Amino acid sequence: MGMTIAEKILAHHAGADSVKPGQYIWCKVDATSGHRLGELEALGVDRVWDKDKVFMVDDHQAPPPTIAAANKVREVRRLIKKYDITNFFEYGRGGILHQVFAENGMYAPGELIAQCDSHSTAGGVFNACVTNANLDAVHVLAFGELWFRVPESVRVVLNGTLPSWCVGKDVILKVASELGTDFGLYKSVEYVGPVASQMTMAQRWTISNMGVEVGAKFALFEGDEKTDAFLADRIDRPYQHVTSDSDAHYSAEYDFDLSNLTPMIARPGDPGNGVPVESVRSEEVKIDQAFLGSCTNARLEDLEVAAKIVAGKKIHPDVRMLVSPSSQAVFCEALKAGYLETLFNAGALVEHSTCGP
Repeated sequence: MGMTIAEKILAHHAGADSVKPGQYIWCKVDATSGHRLGELEALGVDRVWDKDKVFMVDDHQAPPPTIAAANKVREVRRLIKKYDITNFFEYGRGGILHQVFAENGMYAPGELIAQCDSHSTAGGVFNACVTNANLDAVHVLAFGELWFRVPESVRVVLNGTLPSWCVGKDVILKVASELGTDFGLYKSVEYVGPVASQMTMAQRWTISNMGVEVGAKFALFEGDEKTDAFLADRIDRPYQHVTSDSDAHYSAEYDFDLSNLTPMIARPGDPGNGVPVESVRSEEVKIDQAFLGSCTNARLEDLEVAAKIVAGKKIHPDVRMLVSPSSQAVFCEALKAGYLETLFNAGALVEHSTCGP
């Protein structure tokens, strides 16, 4: 019996020839985040397993809006110096961790990474197994390893051709609306098919990012030339794309023909409440605030689309529009391309790069 992408990556990092769903294993990890350094210090551990493989950025309540938040940032800086962490991205060099870590070479195909954020599945866009270690990240910081229960794998085949104006967010809302927000519960979800190949890295990134919204342990894409192009100037270590074997076992397989997909919107309360945008037009929903940002949709091409929509127009006087690029690097690119100026002129407030205003 062959193995899926996740099974191959986990087996390699466990030093095993093969693994199977339900099996408990210990794996060496390739990198982690530094959010649990305080707990590590509290346990009396005075070093991390590899200071060059710990990444850290302060992206929540950033810059700090309260004294308590400011004190937390001061504490982070102290811990970074104590443990001599080399990959720390201060204000002005950072942004949202999933974007910043990728820009600075944290992810590569075939790697296993344990972070401390609910949307850590975002890293699956790079053909890597990336997940949220939460409190177990303390152990990762100390020993560079983590236990796993090998997840079952689910295959989502994206067929057809993605229509104009439809993007990755529409795809994942469509998938969640039909399969529910628990179809991937503690599973490795693989997205494959013609549309997966056609999509840009940013569009795929949105789908992997929202892996947690469907319960996934991992949310994976296969690696290809687009993956390589993104990583080309960001990492210099060797890697190989990981693909599933032709006889790999999946607990479920779902096929979607996306040729007739239309732009989607999620009704309040649940990302599984996705419906076509056109279905709510007659409801005359009053919009108070529009937000373009977060780790899901704040990349350069998202800003480009928004700029095209509002170019030469003014935002309605009763609407606040907030824009927060996903990183300082994306902010600079959008500035050079003129997207931010267009948004400024339309009446949007463009903020610094942060995980929520």
